[in-house]
Amino acid sequence: MIDSILLTTVRINTYFQQQFLTTATSFFFSRDNRLFLVTSGHVMQDIATGHEPDRITVELHTNRENLAASTLFSIPLYRNGQPLWRQGQDNAGQIDIAVIEVNQGALPKGVNYATFTPANLINPSEYVEIGSSLLVVGFPLGFHDRLHHLPVVRHAIIASSYGLRFQGEGYFLTDARTHRGTSGSPVVLKHHGHIEGNTTVPWILLGIHSSRLDVGTRDLSLDEALGLNCVWYADILMTLTSD
Repeated sequence: MIDSILLTTVRINTYFQQQFLTTATSFFFSRDNRLFLVTSGHVMQDIATGHEPDRITVELHTNRENLAASTLFSIPLYRNGQPLWRQGQDNAGQIDIAVIEVNQGALPKGVNYATFTPANLINPSEYVEIGSSLLVVGFPLGFHDRLHHLPVVRHAIIASSYGLRFQGEGYFLTDARTHRGTSGSPVVLKHHGHIEGNTTVPWILLGIHSSRLDVGTRDLSLDEALGLNCVWYADILMTLTSD
């Protein structure tokens, strides 16, 4: 028995032509019979650091009965020089979430995955308590179950008021131990009741992990890192996956 949350999340590698660049985390989101891959915006492009891949690959399971069977699926990031991914903006500026549509007809035969859907997004009327226990599903430093090609989960708690934009930005904070490679991870809250709508994933998708948060005044020799992280609100996916 495999928890479906583990099948929503896949390792993503970025390339420029044949040169490997970085590894990160991504997950599937489906809507209106369309399939999307979601990750952090800086995974697709980060001009400040010179990170500009032209394609990505994700590792997919190809046999439901044998999770050791997998294949790499390549997705181009540009067509005729134009980016194929979408990245949102709001009044505070660019949102560090990127979405690219997956050509389902090109997927390998027998591919096995699970997806979040709009039913997994939180109802605006629901209250999420400060300090609530969350999971971050991903590939920290690329680490994962290499035999079964599955991610690992890390524990986190909500560290700022959920629903309130921290410092006016489109994210909230978590307190969690995270590493490079976690960018693009789904941050989820266990749902103990019934989720209305078409989904087989009994988790609420609260946000997408972006990066660790630090302060410029920290004395690197005296002070530990804050251990706080920026997580962008997942409701932006409804905008990024619309027609």
